[in-house]
Amino acid sequence: MPAAGSPPVPYCSLPPAGCAAGHFDFPVKPKLPLPLYLTGPTGSGKSATALLLAERTGGEIICADAYQVYDAMPVLTAQPTPEERARAPHHLYGSVPVSEDMDAGRFEKTALAIIEDVRNRGKLPIVCGGSGLYIKSLTHGLSPLPPGDPVLRQELEAQSIYQLAERLMELDPGSADQLNLENPRHVVRALEICILTGKPASELKQSWAMPRPGVRGVFLDCQRQDLYERIDARTHAMVANGVLEEVTRLSDMELSTTASKAIGLWDFRAVVDEATSLEEAVASVQQATRNYAKRQVTWFRRETAFVNLEVSPGMSAARVAKRIADIFGF
Repeated sequence: MPAAGSPPVPYCSLPPAGCAAGHFDFPVKPKLPLPLYLTGPTGSGKSATALLLAERTGGEIICADAYQVYDAMPVLTAQPTPEERARAPHHLYGSVPVSEDMDAGRFEKTALAIIEDVRNRGKLPIVCGGSGLYIKSLTHGLSPLPPGDPVLRQELEAQSIYQLAERLMELDPGSADQLNLENPRHVVRALEICILTGKPASELKQSWAMPRPGVRGVFLDCQRQDLYERIDARTHAMVANGVLEEVTRLSDMELSTTASKAIGLWDFRAVVDEATSLEEAVASVQQATRNYAKRQVTWFRRETAFVNLEVSPGMSAARVAKRIADIFGF
């Protein structure tokens, strides 16, 4: 329940974000809480902040992390602990067997059903995670861009860059104006999209650029050095919390392609196999996580629908949650 004396969870009389776009099946029901999206790079404090917001509002937390959805690797993926989950309802964490692949399409379908259920019970859905495509599947819908076609790509790559550029200028002048026409990879991909869909790549990308009505959220933006220190501490905490034992158990399991890409899995596996030292593995995981965090920051800074909230060094999750509550009137 919301804390005594705190303002009510804001409601919106507009249709839920994306009702008319095909991917969202929410019925148009006024005065149901719209989801709050809480995003940011790994180590920015999303989970702790989401928990405090859930306690304040009586809301429920929905995982939007591509790896925290997997079972059997709660330490490696830094999932909320059982004690934290007991403080507020959490959804999707550890819900997918590591033997199964997960993608944005499957996530969207599953998450939307949960969001609808939470809203229909008058609760605030707090969608928490740093997987850009998963978040965007909810705020914008699934990408309209088709997957690559190896046969078509091979045919295109056999042509000269001048032939490719000329064809792109004919099929998609918008992309031709925006792209470096001396970069074969970019030109080939734009042509591939045009040929597979029958529409200009620039037009399809533009259709996916704008969020649906009613989308609201926050991007936790940490200073780089502070974020790196958080990541380093997080990695050491994994070791203290038993990541090596967890990875040992995972070595006997069949892992899907997606699950096998979890950061740190193979570094810590090398320690278990005595192929490297723990110190080397920790350093490797820290660097890989920093690189991933950089990509997350680049992605979410482009999402103009979210409030960019600067998290200063030493700023507690309680202060961050209070700032967010003030912004949205929780």
